[in-house]
Amino acid sequence: MTLHHTLTAHIQKAVQELFDISIDTFEFQATRKDFEGDITVVVFPLVKMVKGNPVAIGTQIGDYLISNAAEVAKYNVVGGFLNLVISDAYYVTSFNSIKDNDTFGFVMPNENEKAVMVEYSSPNTNKPLHLGHIRNNLLGYSVAEILKASGKKVYKTQIINDRGIHICKSMLAWQKFGKGQTPESTGLKGDKLVGNFYVAFDKQYKQEISELIANGYTEDEAKKQAPSILEAQQMLLDWEQGKPEVIALWKTMNQWVYDGFEQTYNNLGVNFDSYYYESNTYLLGKEVVQFGLEKGIFEKDPDGSVWIDLTADGLDRKIVLRSDGTAVYMTQDIGTAIQRVKDFSDVGGMVYTVGNEQDYHFKVLFLILKKLGFDWADSLYHLSYGMVELPSGKMKSREGTVVDADDLMTEMTNTAQQISEELGKLEGYSSSERAVLFQTIGLGALKYYMLKVDPKKQMMFNPEESVDFAGNTGPFIQYTYARIQSILRKADFAFENVVTSSEVEMHEKEKELIKQILLFPEVIQNAAAHHSPALVANYTYELVKEFNSFYQQVPILGEENQDKKVFRVQLSKSVGNTIKNAFQLLGIDVPERM
Repeated sequence: MTLHHTLTAHIQKAVQELFDISIDTFEFQATRKDFEGDITVVVFPLVKMVKGNPVAIGTQIGDYLISNAAEVAKYNVVGGFLNLVISDAYYVTSFNSIKDNDTFGFVMPNENEKAVMVEYSSPNTNKPLHLGHIRNNLLGYSVAEILKASGKKVYKTQIINDRGIHICKSMLAWQKFGKGQTPESTGLKGDKLVGNFYVAFDKQYKQEISELIANGYTEDEAKKQAPSILEAQQMLLDWEQGKPEVIALWKTMNQWVYDGFEQTYNNLGVNFDSYYYESNTYLLGKEVVQFGLEKGIFEKDPDGSVWIDLTADGLDRKIVLRSDGTAVYMTQDIGTAIQRVKDFSDVGGMVYTVGNEQDYHFKVLFLILKKLGFDWADSLYHLSYGMVELPSGKMKSREGTVVDADDLMTEMTNTAQQISEELGKLEGYSSSERAVLFQTIGLGALKYYMLKVDPKKQMMFNPEESVDFAGNTGPFIQYTYARIQSILRKADFAFENVVTSSEVEMHEKEKELIKQILLFPEVIQNAAAHHSPALVANYTYELVKEFNSFYQQVPILGEENQDKKVFRVQLSKSVGNTIKNAFQLLGIDVPERM
């Protein structure tokens, strides 16, 4: 039971006995630094129910708690705020109850509850993963891990966009300019090779447009009549009709991309439990459209197209089937959601990790699924996130100006190497150990910098700033973890014994650290409820700041009192374990030494 729960029960009993009223919840706040106390009860809401001023009410409750709640040592009242000083015994007892629990804060999944499916990545197979995909993957993976730690059963999935005109552009350019190139013959990852031809198509297409405009075409006419786009459109028709040579080329080039993606995922440290492919799902949903027509949820226009009118819900009319009977993205997403529940019968909710430019699409999708009568539609969530920009500006895939995910990870590792060597932190490392450390620091910097920002916010990514060994960065937190491991290695005495509050007089810094550690379960639950890894990231930074303050002000191994020394080593170990677990939720490794 958390301190909030315990205090709530005591205060409920107090107001019942003192004022003969019952109240379900109370507002708690961290006590302001300029007042004595650990936790503050907001008294103002009681003024409406109890005759008297807030100071008098707070004083009466404070007196009651001193007499009846062992957890409360002292109190003071400032205006309508009751500041409570929690006893050392409570903190020491609470710490002893969790200090040997390596998974403190993590909740085992309840097998009787419905599972959650988290979708992320979902790339196109015409180019490599880029900086935007990195934020997507890191957010999706971390949210999945946080949900799992909060007690949910979780499935990680993605849908690969492997069909459409953009795929045909790469295929056509390879036919024209590829000269039989393969990943093996060029030494390129397959996704990079295919991406090069996507760029080559765009270059050729723009040249053709310019030539047509020079010959008297309008820009719109030129874009529609350029030979390359006409050929790509024909290739898409050939693909949809199953033309063998087109299908064969499509399978070959897609496999190159799949293999390339898998390398990137492995390097980034993300994984999936299932894969869906647009080429298999684009026809899903057409049966649902017919069902919706019969139920009067959808309506057919004179030209044969099918729509849903959502104007009464504050949205607009949305097409779900074209007049020629072909599906649109909305139809596909409806069908895919339904198929996933069929494939995973215990799924009761889904999280879609997709950029905020698709906010409206998901409002419509979720509302349609609700109107179709699926009870799990109430448990759908769009993990909407802002664009990632660099100091140099926006990225454009067609022009080849994106920041490649693999290149960025390599750059981060190289930057970590450069800074580590400048700081001289590498004594006693072999070359292989150094390589692992540089990658751990570089990827930790990248992931933490991405995840410490609220997902909904647009962000500027600065690679060099992210690898700083000071401030709110991954390397700073990793360095603190390594410092703690050094303390544990140097502790040449047994430190497993339980130390009681009667044996140690709590230092204020010890109390603050324990308070931070005890918050971890609540942080996990809040992060899961808000689908926000930023809450975990910034909690970890606050914990690390608190530890470093403790480290600077309180002797640990140099403490003469053995009980105090044991307790402080135990406390350091628990902080390290919490850092490791928190970073695990962010997909970040921690080095044993730096």
